[in-house]
Amino acid sequence: MDRLGTLTYAGAGCHDPIQVRADVGSFFRHLRATLGGAPFPYLWVPEWHPGGHGLHLHYAMGRYVPRGQIDQAWGRGHVHIKRLSGVPATASALRQGREAARYLSKYVTKGFASGDRALGLHRYEVAEGFQPKGVRLIGRTSGEVLGKAVALMGGAPGAQWWSQNAPAWEGPPAYWFSWDRSPAVVAS
Repeated sequence: MDRLGTLTYAGAGCHDPIQVRADVGSFFRHLRATLGGAPFPYLWVPEWHPGGHGLHLHYAMGRYVPRGQIDQAWGRGHVHIKRLSGVPATASALRQGREAARYLSKYVTKGFASGDRALGLHRYEVAEGFQPKGVRLIGRTSGEVLGKAVALMGGAPGAQWWSQNAPAWEGPPAYWFSWDRSPAVVAS
């Protein structure tokens, strides 16, 4: 997951989160067909563009695709793509995936405080068949659960968000944590 891209709409942009999801689905189906039809892992995150241009999206995938094929598959505006920096080319797929997820997680969290997201829609999407495995941590308090996460991840999180600090938050209590680097050892 070391290829990071941004897809932006031309013109006035797209302000409809449902349409963005349809367009992204079409983009990845077209890209997959262009590349021979085999499924491949990717994940993407929508983000409201500053200045009112609507939504654009950030994505990660783990294979090289010529820029022309990406431009053709998107066909709705501008494309930017780069390699994930700071990760050796010899890094494991797990490490690359974690670093890409860490990079994209900053876009996932942008709408938390303002409540700026469409209800009922996920903050990110993953290619079908490539969803990460969930890990359930149970405790009597949020501190106990965080302690278990710290032990599992091998250290304290580099960033955190708490719904209690978001005045506009209307949902149940929520916590978000991000670890700056992948742990050296992960319990299975």
